Amino acid sequence: MNIPEYNGNLRAHSVKLPEAIHQAKGIRIFGRLIRSLVFSTDIAVIRNCNADAVIAVYPFTPQPVISNALIMASDIPVFTGIGGGTTRGPRVINLAVDAERQGAMGVVVNAPTKNEVISRVRQRLEIPIVVTVLSENEDIEARLNSGATILNVSAAARTPEVVRKIREKFPDAAIMATGGPTNESILETIEAGANAITFTPPSTAELFKEMMARYRESL
Repeated sequence: MNIPEYNGNLRAHSVKLPEAIHQAKGIRIFGRLIRSLVFSTDIAVIRNCNADAVIAVYPFTPQPVISNALIMASDIPVFTGIGGGTTRGPRVINLAVDAERQGAMGVVVNAPTKNEVISRVRQRLEIPIVVTVLSENEDIEARLNSGATILNVSAAARTPEVVRKIREKFPDAAIMATGGPTNESILETIEAGANAITFTPPSTAELFKEMMARYRESL
């Protein structure tokens, strides 16, 4: 049976995630099924895409004002970064508590985060803790035992391989992973065992470049 669809005119131009993502089984959080996450802190992109959720991490010290702005403006759930690399210890815990109070669906910690910190965050939060994983050589069992709810595998071209090896050892773990830019790379990651896929959208500059090119052709 075909799924009825409505796009309108003004909002028909939006960021559409690759169709292959819909084949992921997903992760059910508080009753909501999450198959796709857009990796962005751009509110305009977040408000104009068809992802199930947002993973909002950025290469600066996390600030509550940023996470609050994203959560308030987004029309889909937000998983917000709380540090764990440069930002450590009590500050990570405080950021996690702030994020939950602001309405985040989950918090994301960087790969260098110590298990002790994850455990202390787990004691304070009800929402999921997403722990970034860069290699299958990390102590995944210790991460899960410390309170990691979801593993976020980000290993560039090796992501499917890393996901596969983790899935073999931990068949029940919740795994989200970067899927790459194509349907083929996304399917490979799903088949390796990822429950959900994170997708990096084009930047607003790239989208504007395409739009302006079309405008010029129409003159």
